[in-house]
Amino acid sequence: MDLITGKVVGVLVVKLLTFVDCCRPLPLSVGFVAQYVLKPALGLLVAQAFGIPPTFYAGFVLMSCVAGAQLSSYASFLSKSDVAFSILLTSSSTIASVLVTPLLTGLLIGSVVPVDAVAMAKSILQVVLLPVALGLVLNTYAKPVVSVIQPVMPFVAMICTSLCIGSPLAINRAQILSAEGVKLIAPVLTFHAMAFAVGYWLSKLPILRFEEEVCRTISLCTGMQSSTLAGLLATQFLGSSQAVPPACSVVAMAIMGLCLASFWGSGYRIRDIPSILFPPTASTIKPSP
Repeated sequence: MDLITGKVVGVLVVKLLTFVDCCRPLPLSVGFVAQYVLKPALGLLVAQAFGIPPTFYAGFVLMSCVAGAQLSSYASFLSKSDVAFSILLTSSSTIASVLVTPLLTGLLIGSVVPVDAVAMAKSILQVVLLPVALGLVLNTYAKPVVSVIQPVMPFVAMICTSLCIGSPLAINRAQILSAEGVKLIAPVLTFHAMAFAVGYWLSKLPILRFEEEVCRTISLCTGMQSSTLAGLLATQFLGSSQAVPPACSVVAMAIMGLCLASFWGSGYRIRDIPSILFPPTASTIKPSP
């Protein structure tokens, strides 16, 4: 229930998407490539590089195959990125996840554990597509209703986000604190750090000529995925232990994504990182006698 509520709130929380907004094919295509081609490949690579055990392997890969998190739109707002494009990209990738996530999951981990792609697609349809469709219809045809509920949505969104982050941790607490669970910290952090970087530098390719705000948005939407949905799907189709990587990811992507958003929102750029980490020392030049 908290996941469904979070999806509804995510769609309604900020000046919502209308049907006429879907007119940015190139940035949208790059965002899709980052989320549904590079990110799953990255998840598979990190899982194999760190030797994640079979207990968590399928859940980790599934985590990399879901759509961007609604929280990325708030992060885009904090980072002074393109919020409208963030909502467009997140909503579009969420709708596409009904088909893409089951296909990717079956392709990448079908040989490791059996995956019922049809049942998974039905589950995603029930959880994510109906709330997104409701948000689109309300914002397009019932703007007075949206204007009434919009003032309270940020508060409701904060409560639902807290529940979405805390619930997976509470449910999987024992396995997260186990010896094998602790070993997931490094691969989860590595995965998210690389996802943010891949999303940003892909969109910075000179041939694309994207504005800095669009590059930041694609980075945030790539690094922040709907780990709560991944945990739900893992529990339902792969076994409870496979929900541990998504549970760890919920916290990691929220902290890392919001920190990155605050970094950008403070006026810094990626090229400023070396000077922040290694501040230049004032040169002490003695005057010549």
